[in-house]
Amino acid sequence: MSMALNKKIALPLLVLLLAFAAGGGWFLWQNQYAGQSATETAARVKQLYTCSMHPYIIKEKPGLCPICGMELIKKIESTAIAAVQTPAEKQQSDMSAHVSLSPTQRVMANVATIEAAIGTLNKEINAAGIVQYDQSRQARVTAWMAGRIDKLYVNSVGAMVSKEKPVAELYSPDLVAAQQEYLLAIRSREQLKSSPFPSISQNGEGLVSSARERLKLLGVKGSQITTLEKNGKPDIRLAIYSPFSGIVIEKMVQQGQYVNTGEMLFNIADLSRVWVELELYENEFPNIHVGQQVEIRSQSFPEKVFTGRIAFIYPFLDPKTRTIKARVELANPGLKLKPEMFVNAIIRVPLESTIVVPLSAVIDSGKRQVVWVESLPGMFEPRDVQVGQKNTDNIQILSGINPGDKVAVSGAYLIDSESQLKGNSSEHDNMPGMQMDKKP
Repeated sequence: MSMALNKKIALPLLVLLLAFAAGGGWFLWQNQYAGQSATETAARVKQLYTCSMHPYIIKEKPGLCPICGMELIKKIESTAIAAVQTPAEKQQSDMSAHVSLSPTQRVMANVATIEAAIGTLNKEINAAGIVQYDQSRQARVTAWMAGRIDKLYVNSVGAMVSKEKPVAELYSPDLVAAQQEYLLAIRSREQLKSSPFPSISQNGEGLVSSARERLKLLGVKGSQITTLEKNGKPDIRLAIYSPFSGIVIEKMVQQGQYVNTGEMLFNIADLSRVWVELELYENEFPNIHVGQQVEIRSQSFPEKVFTGRIAFIYPFLDPKTRTIKARVELANPGLKLKPEMFVNAIIRVPLESTIVVPLSAVIDSGKRQVVWVESLPGMFEPRDVQVGQKNTDNIQILSGINPGDKVAVSGAYLIDSESQLKGNSSEHDNMPGMQMDKKP
C-alpha cells in the first residue's frame, strides 16, 4: 500500500516538473531567438558608403569621394535603424532632423525669421493686349452738300484739328441759293409785320424759320447764320468744322476737288483716351469682371504705368487663339499709347485669406515643399507644407504651419544644406543626377 501510494504521488509530481522545465526552456529560447532575429535583420541590411560632405554620393564599397577626395563613411539606412531602436533612441533620431545654429552661425548664414500670419494674397493675371482707338471718340467729317473744296486747312494725316477751327471751305450753288432765300425771308418778315391781319404777320415769321432750318440741314452753324443776318449778303463758301478736337487719321480729298453730298472728307480720332483689348485664356476668365483695375505697361515707356478699368468683356471666344477679349478704357496723357501698339497688362485678383509667407521661405524639391520653423531659440525643424497660389514675392500656405510660427525667410537654403550634410533628408537622394553609383 505504501509503495503504490508513493508511485501515485511521484508520477504527477514528475509530470508537473517536466512541464515547468519545458515552459522555461521555451521562454529562454524565444528571447534568444528574438534577439538574434533583430541582430540578423540589421546584419542583412546591405552596407553602403557615402561622403559626409556630399551625401548624395553612395557606393557599395569603401573608398574615396570622387568629388572632394574624402574617405567614405558607412551609411546606415533609417529603416534598419528603426528596426533595432529603443523608444529613447527613436526620440533622439527624430530630433536629428532638427538643425541647431549658434548665434555666430546664425549671423554668418544671415538667417532671419518672421511670424507666419493670416493675410490676403493677390493672384496676378498677366495678359497681352493691343491699343485700339476709342470708337466712341471717332468721327468722320463729310460734305453736307455737293460742291467744290475751295480751301483745305488740313493737308496731311496726323495733323491736329480743333472743333473751333474749320478744316475746309466748300463752295456750293445750293448753299448760295439757301442763303439768299433766308435773307429774302427776313426782308419779307419786316414787311409783313405791319399788316393788320395776324395771319399774314405770322406767315412772315414762319418763312424765316423754314429758311433757317434749311440752312442748318446744309451744315450751317448758328454762329454762321448770325453772321449772315448781320452782313446781309450770302457767303459763297461754307466753312466745314470737325465735330470734336482730335487727330486726322484719314484724308480723302484734295484742294479743288468736287465732292458729292455725304462724301467723307476726313476721319478724326480723339486719342486723349484709348482702348486696350486684352487676350485672356479660358482658365483666367472666371476671375475677370467689369470694373476691375488693370495696370498697363509698354516696352516704349517701361517706367510708366498706365491705369485703367475693364469696361466690357466680349461674349464670345476666339476659336483660333482660344481666348476671350476684355476691353480696358484708360486715359492717354501725352498721347504716349499709340493704336496697334503691343502692351502687357497685370490684373490683381484678391484671394481668400490664408497664411502668407515670403516666397524665399519655401524650399521646393519638386516632390515636396518644406518650410523651416524655429521651434526653440536657435533650433530649426522642417515642416512639410501644402502651398497654394503665389506671386512674385509671397506664397500661400494651406497646411503644415500655424499662425505665429517663426519661419526662416532668409538663409533657409543654408539650413536645408546643413540638414543634408547631416544626412537627415532622403528626398535629395532621389533627385535627378543624385542616383546611387553601384560601381566600386
